[in-house]
Amino acid sequence: MAKEYTGKDLGAEDLYFVPLGGTGEIGMNLNLYGHKGAWLMVDLGIIFGDPRLPGIDVEMPDPEFIVQRREDLAGLILTHAHEDHIGAVPYLWPELRCPVYATKFTAALVRRKLAEVGLLDEVPLIEVPLSGTFQVGPFEIELVTLTHSIPEPNAVIIRTAAGTVLHTGDWKFDPEPLVGETYDEQRLKALADENVLAMVGDSTNSMVWGEAGSESDVRRHLLEVVRPLKKRVAVACFASNVARLETVIHVAEECGRRVCLLGRSMHRIVECAREAGYLRDHQPFVSEDEIDFLPREAVLLLCTGSQGEPRAALWRIARGDHPSVALDAGDTVVFSSRVIPGNETTIFELQNSLAEMGIAVVTDHDHEIHVSGHPGRDELIQMYQWVRPQVAVPVHGEARHLAAHAEIAKQCQVPQQIVGRNGMVVRLAPGNAEVVDTVPSGRLVYDGRRLLSRDSPVLKGRQKMMFNGAVAVTLVMDERGALDGEPDISTVGLFEPHEEEEDLAAVEIAIADAVQRLGRRERKDDAAVEEAAAQAARRAINRLLGKKPMVMVHVIRFE
Repeated sequence: MAKEYTGKDLGAEDLYFVPLGGTGEIGMNLNLYGHKGAWLMVDLGIIFGDPRLPGIDVEMPDPEFIVQRREDLAGLILTHAHEDHIGAVPYLWPELRCPVYATKFTAALVRRKLAEVGLLDEVPLIEVPLSGTFQVGPFEIELVTLTHSIPEPNAVIIRTAAGTVLHTGDWKFDPEPLVGETYDEQRLKALADENVLAMVGDSTNSMVWGEAGSESDVRRHLLEVVRPLKKRVAVACFASNVARLETVIHVAEECGRRVCLLGRSMHRIVECAREAGYLRDHQPFVSEDEIDFLPREAVLLLCTGSQGEPRAALWRIARGDHPSVALDAGDTVVFSSRVIPGNETTIFELQNSLAEMGIAVVTDHDHEIHVSGHPGRDELIQMYQWVRPQVAVPVHGEARHLAAHAEIAKQCQVPQQIVGRNGMVVRLAPGNAEVVDTVPSGRLVYDGRRLLSRDSPVLKGRQKMMFNGAVAVTLVMDERGALDGEPDISTVGLFEPHEEEEDLAAVEIAIADAVQRLGRRERKDDAAVEEAAAQAARRAINRLLGKKPMVMVHVIRFE
């Protein structure tokens, strides 16, 4: 019988795959491969904060499983520079302390992230070439150039004594990516003769028929949109999509317009792209302070904020609080992006605000001005026909995406399909691939300057305050254990100013009665007094408002 996973003693015949993030969800990718006493990590990403978690900007996978084994962690390979693949590095690397491998463009972005948190001189960041080969512990690594919505996306061939895995990362087949190299078709085809054990692959668009589409098509359609416009134009897109930035710059120049970059991430991405050899053959950008000296028809604003982010440049313009840039009636805003699920409310609010200002809004529903960076069903089929793995392991998708991907693999006659979730332990070798165990997995959030579990009482308390309000009660007790004066009450998020005084009087009476009903011994016990007062306050406010707020009681005693 094949050996099951124990968490220790990974032998030369053993090969395990353990996703801790990005399987059963889109974002927060963290993947582990175990072999011959060592672990290899592929990607370490984030997602941006859930509106249901007030005060939280980013979430990331909980790496506790591998932190406990960090002496066996040989290295971290970053497939490309999107936040859901690299964003957690500055937060979690201090817990891992392993070498990090990335190609030039990805390394440029990671360096800036590390510098912001004071880790630049501490993290061993190793720059590797496109299509490069290198050794990480017992894992022999080869990068395969693919195409995506960012430069230098890589599939990772992981060779071990137990078998070979192709980890695709994020990809699509774009014959004209405009920035960077196109996908390495010959190398992918050659894998069919190399007996690939497993393909661990992107499932994002496994439910979408056809192909993702090419950046060259976007360029043609975007030029058709912008050319006839007469006044100022703003284009919002994902800053990380360097090919799209290059397209917008090209379109602007074709239409006789100068480009102004708006948003910190736009400037950072352009800086990294130029450092890696991209975006160099264009006119100089104009600054925010210079655009009003140019005719409105001679300017194109390249903006952050395509997802309705409240602090991004486009929202600030829409609110009229950008320090140096404004849009007027008759101007046009082009959204060269898709609506990420969950962002609909903020995006539509932004677009409606622009429309109310008399600004024309153009989206991908009006013209073909956006293409996905992930493979459609036809591209997945083509990849399986080229690689011919023995096992398909869908990742980077929600449960429905993983199931659809597995069905495609089955139709492509891949002998085995493993559909799992974060924390599953997949034994790829020896023997038939199967899920043999689970390990702890979860989410961490970055709260101010600290990492917390998503299940932290801190967040639960904050959620309760957000939905039900909060009450603070101060009780002064004399030496006999009796109330000295009326309870002092303050509330947040409960009462309108004109109703607060009368309603709080009823709450004060309820609290005083509850405390006075306590026995003499209980009145001298702070915990008993706090519980009675809190319960009375909750009940009184529930009767008044139908709310069950968070209640905090502070007892002061005079001896």
